[in-house]
Amino acid sequence: MKPDHKYILHEYINTIKKEMKKLNIYFTAGIPHLEDTADIIKLIQDSGADMIEIGMPYSDPVADGPVIQKAHELALQNGMTIEKLLSQLKAVKNEIRIPIILMGYINPVLSFGFEKFCAACAESGVSGLILPDLPPIEFEKNYQKILQQNNLNFTFLITPETTDERMIYLDSLSSGFLYAVSSSSTTGNENAVLKNENYLSRIASLPFKNPVMIGFGIKSKEDFENVTEKADGGIIGTAFVNILLQDKDWNKSAIDFIHSIKG
Repeated sequence: MKPDHKYILHEYINTIKKEMKKLNIYFTAGIPHLEDTADIIKLIQDSGADMIEIGMPYSDPVADGPVIQKAHELALQNGMTIEKLLSQLKAVKNEIRIPIILMGYINPVLSFGFEKFCAACAESGVSGLILPDLPPIEFEKNYQKILQQNNLNFTFLITPETTDERMIYLDSLSSGFLYAVSSSSTTGNENAVLKNENYLSRIASLPFKNPVMIGFGIKSKEDFENVTEKADGGIIGTAFVNILLQDKDWNKSAIDFIHSIKG
């Protein structure tokens, strides 16, 4: 099934066999080198991941831990920009059969021009966006219609501290999936509490309209299986980005890593 950036991301997730937990792999665009983005996208797809989440480099990624902060820094040094990323995505969109989600911060998108950005995302085969620092009220007031006009999904984040009422509210604004942060920390935090039974049970009990994906701190098959017992899937970022940053033979290591999660 080939998503064509239509408003069907949640349908795509739900068409994957219910008993199969969905794997979303995150990496920062522009690492290890500027032109590696397309190869990494194809590698993630061909290795069996169900979705791809691409980080748009930013100079002040406050929600991210040191590994992804380092990735942002390297990507910017390499010359990665929103315009360059969208151009790279457009060049390979006909080869990609799984959804691509762009994750980043609102300031660079506003500098680019929000309407211009959304139109370019649609033309480049992007399925949806995650902008964690965009307030829900601002989203409803100024941006939701623009996203809908361009057939782009938008995902909000919830945490263990989010009340049930607010979870339902954020789910109602989201489309595609709801991003459940495993614990209140930055990405890649070694102290992240993955098996938070109360939190995971709360999520499973609420009448969400969207599939729920758990992220932050997942670095092994065991972690993935633990957090997805009561959720629809998991998001792995720091562990994968670490491979791209540290391993000269990252191509083979990245494939082996995804196979180890999905195998």
